Amino acid sequence: MIAHIHGKLVSKSFESVIVDVGGVGYKVFIPLTTYYKLPDIHQTVLLMVYTHHREDAIQLYGFLTAVEKEMFHFLISVSGVGPRLARNILSGIDAKELIEALAGGDLARIKCVPGVGSKTAERLILELREKVQTSQVAGESMKGNGKEGLFKDVLSALINLGYKQQQADSALSEVKRNSGDEMSFEVIFKMALKVLAKG
Repeated sequence: MIAHIHGKLVSKSFESVIVDVGGVGYKVFIPLTTYYKLPDIHQTVLLMVYTHHREDAIQLYGFLTAVEKEMFHFLISVSGVGPRLARNILSGIDAKELIEALAGGDLARIKCVPGVGSKTAERLILELREKVQTSQVAGESMKGNGKEGLFKDVLSALINLGYKQQQADSALSEVKRNSGDEMSFEVIFKMALKVLAKG
């Protein structure tokens, strides 16, 4: 089983990346939350990996953080949730936000994730609520959570994209002035990019 991959990022898309390790290119499926935090092409990347064995193929799913990987493990342990749906769920909601929604039994928030209906959302809460509350990794991720934690994650992502810290800080300061209470990583990230595009 492959636990992690460390190599040069050859290509990246919203669905997958190819990482060159010693001349061998590994295709790794990723959620959007991982995509937004990836470094530039030809830069070095370290992905924590889940290896999924199928009858006709071996598929790799990669994550930049331990909490994303753990949430992926939790999701695929739920009846009716396979790796593809688990990746889609993590693309539609940040791992920290998902932990918070599961722990709080926030059915409405989970139902908002594309591909998740009422029955699946109820099953996720029923089977994972206790797991996320007792998980050490999930618990650590909740420290410093909330809006400030999200802004720190976005700052890191912007710097990985090549923006200087002063530029990124300035853009995020403007986003903070115009942001509401309910903000996700993706929304803050996109708002910051718009500000940076204006110069």
